[in-house]
Amino acid sequence: MTGDTLFREYHAYPSSWDEMKESGEIREPYQHIFDAIRKLELTDLQQKHKRAGELFMNQGITFTVYSDNEGIERIFPFDIIPRIITSAEWAHVEAGIKQRLKALNLFLKDIYHEQQIVKDGVIPAELIVSCPHFTREAYGIAVPYDIYVHIAGIDLIRGDEGAFYILEDNLRTPSGVSYMLENREVTKRIFPDLLSNSRVRMINNYPLILHDNLMALSPRQTENPVVVLLTPGVYNSAYYEHTFLARQMGIPLVEGRDLVVDNHRVFMKTTAGLRQVDVIYRRVDDEFLDPLVFRPDSALGVPGLMSAYRKGYVAIVNAVGNGVADDKAVYAYVPAMIKYYLNEEPVLQNVTTYQLGNVEEREYVFANMQKMVIKETNQSGGYGMIMGNSATEEQFTKARKAIEANPRNFIAQPIISLSTVPCLLDGKLQPRHVDLRPYALCGPNGIDIVPGGLTRVALREGSLVVNSSQGGGSKDTWVVET
Repeated sequence: MTGDTLFREYHAYPSSWDEMKESGEIREPYQHIFDAIRKLELTDLQQKHKRAGELFMNQGITFTVYSDNEGIERIFPFDIIPRIITSAEWAHVEAGIKQRLKALNLFLKDIYHEQQIVKDGVIPAELIVSCPHFTREAYGIAVPYDIYVHIAGIDLIRGDEGAFYILEDNLRTPSGVSYMLENREVTKRIFPDLLSNSRVRMINNYPLILHDNLMALSPRQTENPVVVLLTPGVYNSAYYEHTFLARQMGIPLVEGRDLVVDNHRVFMKTTAGLRQVDVIYRRVDDEFLDPLVFRPDSALGVPGLMSAYRKGYVAIVNAVGNGVADDKAVYAYVPAMIKYYLNEEPVLQNVTTYQLGNVEEREYVFANMQKMVIKETNQSGGYGMIMGNSATEEQFTKARKAIEANPRNFIAQPIISLSTVPCLLDGKLQPRHVDLRPYALCGPNGIDIVPGGLTRVALREGSLVVNSSQGGGSKDTWVVET
């Protein structure tokens, strides 16, 4: 079988917007891919697929599924057919994300200082105080350049007509960028000519931009600030990424036990003695950062770290307390934040969101649960989520009870049939649903967004859940000049 046959036999889902095919015809952005791959035999493509798996295996590109009893680490599933986004589409996405992050940064500064947005009645006070990630210990702390969100992973979906929507904001310790970078490296190996001839924008400068931004945050005026990456350790689900980024940036990878605070300054233990640390890129959640302030049982953090942070002797990336801005209940107010802080209309729209603390909205959701996705406001990774079109009556009953007991802890959104892209599965090209997580870096000189991001794929047929922890995979994402 040839690639030409594969494409001819590719049938998109009738209920979804397919990114490659329209009315049986290949869309123009995919034409170059189509022309190249249709000349290949299926055996050639399967060999490339096998080669990609071997490259991931050899690189140790893994993630952890905590609920999996069969083993801890898995190789991240990768589909070799790239996803194509045009430069015009990307310009729209980029403008929307930059606008959103400006507003979110202003919101975080406001909520930890004057709280004017609450005083003006734009956001209900009870929504903030009831948020488990509103960190009172961060109140009044001045952060360098007023930047709270240094690294963001903004999840996007494409709806029925191909329009992009913001699904959620990841502003604490967003993960996955290493998979985006490794996906591109694997694609270079299996499709070297196709990549170089397709006018695809580069993404490999992400570690350099991140490193420059981290260095610029140093509280000390020194030629060589000390920047470290703080990891929870080898058993964390994203440990591969921590090691990858530390290696790419040439900075030490440390655990909490490697750091000590003395006189409100943070030091790293080295064979040559203590060395003062200026910037910590932390991949440890807030509640584990400092056992003197947060969880006293945490062995992952550094006693006294918050005092050094409050005094301004160390910068922490991302800022402590960001979780209040990516709470799924607060998400519904981001368009209002954009209007309030920037006096602009949102470039990218939210997905319609129902606040289940509102009686009328809750009753509407209960009457239409089969059309809704129910999400816990402070869960991630696809956990705590109910897809109404596949849930059982028992699950609905359990969800209603949980929502009635704590309505603030849940939101509902209408089920949107995510766009589909072609994937090489079982010797055929098959449509699968995808989302997109672009990565934005906010530094003193502005916001840089890597062109493309991580495309996550729901590999199970018909599934809308793309998370790797729920059986998802990924693709290389190409932003092509048109």
